[in-house]
Amino acid sequence: MTTTFQKRLPQKNNLFIPFITAGDPHPDVTVDLAVTLQKAGASILELGVPYSDPLADGPVIQEASKRALSNGMSIKKAMELVPRMRKKGLQIPVILFTYFNPVLQLGLEHFFTLLQENEMDGVLIPDLPYEESEEVRRLAKEHNVVYVSMVAPTSKDRIHKIAKSAEGFLYCVSSLGVTGMRSELPEGISTFLQEVKSSTNIPIAVGFGISAANQVELLKGECDGIVIGSAIVHKIASLETSLLEEETRERSLQDFQEYVTSIISPIITCEV
Repeated sequence: MTTTFQKRLPQKNNLFIPFITAGDPHPDVTVDLAVTLQKAGASILELGVPYSDPLADGPVIQEASKRALSNGMSIKKAMELVPRMRKKGLQIPVILFTYFNPVLQLGLEHFFTLLQENEMDGVLIPDLPYEESEEVRRLAKEHNVVYVSMVAPTSKDRIHKIAKSAEGFLYCVSSLGVTGMRSELPEGISTFLQEVKSSTNIPIAVGFGISAANQVELLKGECDGIVIGSAIVHKIASLETSLLEEETRERSLQDFQEYVTSIISPIITCEV
C-alpha cells in the first residue's frame, strides 16, 4: 500500500526537514510559517506538539513550547492546524513530533484516527523506545501513517534492528543530549551515518544541532536530508512581535524565508 507520505514525497534525497512548534507564536502564524517553509524548499514538515516536560528539547524549543501552551495549544489543536495549512497550499508531508504521554491521554486508536482525519502523514515519538513501539507501529500501518524511527550513536547494537522496520525516513540523532544550536558537528558522525545508511533503503536524515550552512555543506554525501529545528525556532522567536502584527507579518515571513534559505542553500543547490 502506498502511503500518503510516499505520494507527497516522490524524491528520496536533497531533503530539507524543518521543525516548528505548533502555536508558536500563534496558531494563525504557524499556518503561515508552514507554507513559507514549503516556499523555502522544505520537503517534509515536522510539527512539534508543545509539552511541559520535553526530555529531548533544549532551551530554545522549551521556550517555544511555553509560548504555545500559553496560547492554549494541545495535541488535538496542533493536528487541526494541518487542514488549514493544506487549504493554504501546503503539499509536503507533515510529521507530528510528540511525546508519548499526550498520545496515551488521547488513546492510541483515537490518536491515529485524528492523524488520518487531519491529513497528517506520519508521527515521531522521541521518548518511546523501539522495544516498546510495536503496538504504535501496527496502528500507524493500519491508519496509513508512517512511524518515523530515530537512531543515535548510542544505538550501535540496535541500528540494524531499528533500520529494518523504519518507514518514511530514518532520523539520525547527530549528537547526544538535547536539541540546540551547535557550532561544530560531533566527531565520528561520518562513520555513524555510513553504518546507518548500510542498514536501510529508506532516506536517512540528520538532526540535532545543525544550524548553519557550513554544517549542511559538511554533511553532503553523508545523508539524504537535514533536520533543522532550534535555529528555525530561534528565528521565529526573534520575529515574534512582527509576526503577530498583521501589517508586518508578510515582511517578517519574507525575512524568515530568506534566513531559512541561507542555511539550507547547500541542500537546495547540491546533492546531499
